Amino acid sequence: MEHVHLAVEEDDLYSGYNDYNPTFDSEELENDVGFQQAVRTSHGRRPPMTAKFPGTPIGPRSLATSFGARLHMASSMGRPMTGAVQDGSARPMTAVRAAGYTSALSRGSAFDPLGQSRGPAPALEAKNEDTPEEKIKILEKKVNDLIEESCMAQSMGALQVALEKAKEAGRKERALVRQREQSGSADHINLDLTYSVLLNLANQYTNNEMYPEALNSYQIIVKNKMFSNAGRLKVNMANIYFKQKNYPKAIKFYRMALDQITNAHKEMRIKIMQNIGVVFICMGQYTDAITSFEHIMSESPNIKTGFNLILCYYAIGDRERMKKAFQKLISVPLGIDDEDKYIPSNEDTSSNMVIEAIKNDKLHQMERDLKTLAEKYIMTAAKLIAPAIETLFATGFDWCVDMVKSSQYVELANDLEINKAITYLRQKDFNQVEAVETLKAFEKKDSRVKSAAATNLSFLYFLEKDYDQADRYADLAMNADRYNPAALINKGNTVFVKQEYEKAAEFYKEALRNDSSCTEGLYNLGLTYKRLNRLEEALDCFLKLHAILRNSSQVMYQLASLYELLENPEQAIEWLMQVISVTPTDAQALAKLGELHDGEGDKSQAFQYYYESFRYFPSNIDVIEWLGAYYIETQFCEKAIQYFERATLIQPTQVKWQLMVASCYRRSGNSQKALETYKEIHRKFPENVECLRFLVRLCTDMQLKEVQDYATKLKKVEKMKEIREQRIKSGREGSARSRREGRESSAGSAAGISTPVLISPKKSSVMVSQSESKHFSPLLDSGRDSGRSSSSTKGERLSAKMRSLPGSNEPYEASSPKELDASYVDPLGPQMDRPKTGVKKRVEDDDFADEELGDDLLPE
Repeated sequence: MEHVHLAVEEDDLYSGYNDYNPTFDSEELENDVGFQQAVRTSHGRRPPMTAKFPGTPIGPRSLATSFGARLHMASSMGRPMTGAVQDGSARPMTAVRAAGYTSALSRGSAFDPLGQSRGPAPALEAKNEDTPEEKIKILEKKVNDLIEESCMAQSMGALQVALEKAKEAGRKERALVRQREQSGSADHINLDLTYSVLLNLANQYTNNEMYPEALNSYQIIVKNKMFSNAGRLKVNMANIYFKQKNYPKAIKFYRMALDQITNAHKEMRIKIMQNIGVVFICMGQYTDAITSFEHIMSESPNIKTGFNLILCYYAIGDRERMKKAFQKLISVPLGIDDEDKYIPSNEDTSSNMVIEAIKNDKLHQMERDLKTLAEKYIMTAAKLIAPAIETLFATGFDWCVDMVKSSQYVELANDLEINKAITYLRQKDFNQVEAVETLKAFEKKDSRVKSAAATNLSFLYFLEKDYDQADRYADLAMNADRYNPAALINKGNTVFVKQEYEKAAEFYKEALRNDSSCTEGLYNLGLTYKRLNRLEEALDCFLKLHAILRNSSQVMYQLASLYELLENPEQAIEWLMQVISVTPTDAQALAKLGELHDGEGDKSQAFQYYYESFRYFPSNIDVIEWLGAYYIETQFCEKAIQYFERATLIQPTQVKWQLMVASCYRRSGNSQKALETYKEIHRKFPENVECLRFLVRLCTDMQLKEVQDYATKLKKVEKMKEIREQRIKSGREGSARSRREGRESSAGSAAGISTPVLISPKKSSVMVSQSESKHFSPLLDSGRDSGRSSSSTKGERLSAKMRSLPGSNEPYEASSPKELDASYVDPLGPQMDRPKTGVKKRVEDDDFADEELGDDLLPE
């Protein structure tokens, strides 16, 4: 404590900080009397004494500056004079003086401390661009700019512009070389610039698929010994030969590049060997490809090479090596960090902020993409080899599932089991207990797998027309994952078949809200609006769908159908023409075009499309009927016969087609053939009045003996017909009388005690043939109800035409519509809408293997 000194209260801790030498006080010069006196008198203008130095002239000499003579003045503060001689010795002049103060002020000169009165500074000396060095530098800069512009154009997809820039850069680079040679500096040629120009030009030729020019550019680089590491470009040349499918040369150049790359570049050598293996696969030399891939898997294994190795083993049918390769594939390290590190902790705030920052960065996105790709290869490989490694594909799937469960891809085991059930479905093995049981086993799994399995089960039951089970599993899939668009679509389908169209539309809309690219939902929503007769909204849906699926014939056909319902046949014809451009052999679309042209009065175009439709599908009764009527109307009865004979083969129980054949024979003048045909018809249909009338008329004209027999039979048949009509009429009157009496008795007993009545449910069933059930499915055939009126109108029009064909001078051929009606109406009604024919194809196609079945294979 003896070394501690306490401050006295009277002492000022901050004293002395404002003390300074008054000599440097320039702010008080105006109040300095001595200084002001020196300025106003000649005391300050006295010339200073100069010293005499050896070698200098003797005499007084004033030290001047650019502002005039230096003035020496004595300050009232006793400061020494600057530049003055006090004791006879010379003192050098200092540069310290008051800012802006010169002796010129006293002579009336202006105050100009910055020297602005002298005018602006002279301009910088311009570079002389005429010198060879400057010209060479400018030309080099232009070449570099053109290379950069070429690369930028290529990155934006403007390949032609990129090629033009690369060519221009090549021309300027050659001009640069010539200029260097002329200036005598050929030794200073920029080889890097030449290399860049040639390489960019070769790349742009390749991008524009100008392969010979690209190979020439690469050859110039490779043959020039002055370019170091040019041998690597033989990889690019090999790639071009591969695109040209010149596989032997591609392998040759790949191996040449491999020889010129040292072992220090291990990764590049691995990639070249992988390319060599791929080329061997394209050549069908699987053994050589296996050698390359096995070497890669032993040196630096990767997912893609492992998958290619499995494909090669599958091609040669080696089961055991397929198993070993699959085990190698699932054991390839991906080098990806565990996802748990991206889970934030509740304690460390700074760590949570870092995790949030890196959770969705490009590196994590790349890791996710790599993991997704690995899972895709593993799933595809398992589905490929499962039927091949064992006698039963179920056993093979089970082996793959066991291997995957013991690897780092445990979550793929559930997907493999679902694919096992889908494989059953692809084989159209719908009644297999294994498929259903496999899918039902996932009801107690996690929500994602449960939703996928329930979606597929719902679709399966929908195909089997077990709509209650389909609805149950659709609800289960929705409860497991409300945002699953496939589950929502299946739910909408089950509601659709119950004709609850408003509810179905809501489910389809929700599916579209969850996944705007769900084309099945948009298609079914359009069909729902069509059933609800909201044609404008349906048209909007299908136009949006057409923007997504540009070449879908189903979508274009629906648009044509909607425009027809909106009474715009021109637009309907235009859309049907687009359908024909996509599927030129579509008989239904061709027939529809014929019908529309017929409605517009263009018979020649209608005949052309009907005839094309008949060529591709000669069993359409409507088309056959129209063609036959067309030939009769144009007085070519001989040609009409073949169409009616085909109709007879299709519908042998319909007497009207055989009558039309006989009528055509008679109208063409072949009475004998007509008589034989009528006799054959009478043998098959002995009670047909029309046939007997024609027989009586022909026998009379030909004076045959059978006329009396046919006349007698005609009278009997007509009498039986009258009796039958009287019975039917009396039966109708009796039923009407009983209904009236029933209504009167019920009205009379309204005040009494009501008697319970048991009402049995009315059963309505429609028979559908097997062929029809394949092509006209319940969901997507939305045109049956809406198109029924137009097609029935068509049938009535054809019936009237057929009845009016015989001339008025032949009364025996005129038949009542009850007895001879040339129109045939399908009991199911006309199928105006085209069903989605792609569903049957997709069931047999392998491309949907990675998709969920209920999503991709929408029930129709």
